[in-house]
Amino acid sequence: MELTVLISVFLVLMLVGVPIAFSLGISSMAFLLLSDISLTIIPQRMFGGINSFVLLCIPGFILAGNLMNSGKVTDRIIGFTNSVVGHIRGGLGLANVGGSMIFGGISGTAVAEAASIGSVMIPGMAKAGYDKKFAAAVTSAASTVGPIIPPSVPMIICGSLASVSVGRMFLAGAVPGIVMGLAMMLTAYLLAVKRGYPKEKRATVRQIASEGRKAFWALLLTFIILYGIVGGFFTATEASIVASVYALLVGIYVYKGMRWRDLPSIFTDTALTTASLMLLVGMASLFGWILTTQQVPELVADFILGITDNKVIVILLLNILLLFVGMFMETIAALIILFPTLLDVATSIGMDPVHFAVMMVLNLMIGLSTPPVGVCLFVVSEIGRIPMLRVAKAIVPFLICNIIVLLLVSYVPIISLWLPNLLMGE
Repeated sequence: MELTVLISVFLVLMLVGVPIAFSLGISSMAFLLLSDISLTIIPQRMFGGINSFVLLCIPGFILAGNLMNSGKVTDRIIGFTNSVVGHIRGGLGLANVGGSMIFGGISGTAVAEAASIGSVMIPGMAKAGYDKKFAAAVTSAASTVGPIIPPSVPMIICGSLASVSVGRMFLAGAVPGIVMGLAMMLTAYLLAVKRGYPKEKRATVRQIASEGRKAFWALLLTFIILYGIVGGFFTATEASIVASVYALLVGIYVYKGMRWRDLPSIFTDTALTTASLMLLVGMASLFGWILTTQQVPELVADFILGITDNKVIVILLLNILLLFVGMFMETIAALIILFPTLLDVATSIGMDPVHFAVMMVLNLMIGLSTPPVGVCLFVVSEIGRIPMLRVAKAIVPFLICNIIVLLLVSYVPIISLWLPNLLMGE
């Protein structure tokens, strides 16, 4: 009875548009009241969920991304990628994806990427002769690469939940993120050829070198983070602080797109983003604790494995479930609630925890650009002032492309595990 109320209240609140953190909190409170459990468990479980040294790196990486965003880094990244691929048919679409791949190594969040890249590329592509709906669709789809290529907030969450090194999680997402980006570039090119989209004038070697120098400091940040963690120079939490200091110095003294007086607003935005994220983590931890006490994870695992113990089919069922969840639920909440449950299923069929984590994040990222609740779709629709339905139709080829990559990553573990095993050992 109480469990039915928990799930029902949560689903109703989420469907009527109540923020996911409050949906989780209110439904959890309803369960506790019906179960006659002391409400003091709420702050205890919330604090337990966020009381993690690993999670301390989240505000650091958010701050680093905000600092780089304010330092005119987006224009330099787009300029560099356009100089490399702009001469190809549909080159601005390819530059859009390439810019998102590079930008993903700075922000680590899909929504920030969609907003930052989209505000520049959607108007620019429309002015150059591209359909606005195509520009919005490629921006939304490409933004989902951000949380896969390191640094990545969802990978940090997975590392914390699975007790796996965050550095290993970062490395595991690198190759799948690159494969996903290249696949979307191919999709954009094929659509551009079919529709006769324009191409830019080929850049000279000098122009490419010039744009590369402008983007160098942005590209270097990702290298510093990965090399520092993998090389053992600092932890992921320490890396986030190093990244923030680096972004501050580059933004003010190198790119000169940011001033000291801009810092209070940047710090405020970072604090608000971090607070909302940690509230979500705390509420999801409470919700997940209730599910665990009610043995829901065991029921789900028994149900899936009761259908079949064939590894190929179980992985397919997990993908279908996660794609569906990703269409409706916020990524961090879905990870905290479902990851421990589904990890038991995955490990029972022999999947590596790191491989499963990458697969799950990839599923949930695709959900960010999938109707009806794809957050990135709403962002690009608002930026381009295009009806949501038109963008949803235009993004279908990219969703098909990303699902193909998802299946490839799901069934070929070496794509995720090769780089972390090479650099950090098996």
